[in-house]
Amino acid sequence: QVQLVESGGGLVQAGGSLRLSCAASGRTFSTYSMGWFRQAPGKEREFVGAILWSGGSAYYADSVKGRFTISRDSAKNTGLLQMNSLKPEDTAVYYCAADRVGRLSSRQYEYQNWGQGTQVTVSS
Repeated sequence: QVQLVESGGGLVQAGGSLRLSCAASGRTFSTYSMGWFRQAPGKEREFVGAILWSGGSAYYADSVKGRFTISRDSAKNTGLLQMNSLKPEDTAVYYCAADRVGRLSSRQYEYQNWGQGTQVTVSS
């Protein structure tokens, strides 16, 4: 069973940056993909981006493209979400998720394991 633990959330002013981490444990991650999702108050959870754990380019939602960067540190079994040029509309609880099939999917149901979420608040 894969366990995911996010960290790095917090309060930041508009235009600022934050980096979220997602520590994975429980098994070998090499064939997985990791996705990032977020849920703003009163809204449905939405896709942010995803990356293959084996490497290669990440895939992003249009709303974050050019501002957010997804990467992974294989040695530490940790996924990273670097968020720059943050906007108030980026305020949400951010979740990482793991797909054992290794798809670059935007569909939540294709991810089997989820972290507990970390709050990101962007003030104007």
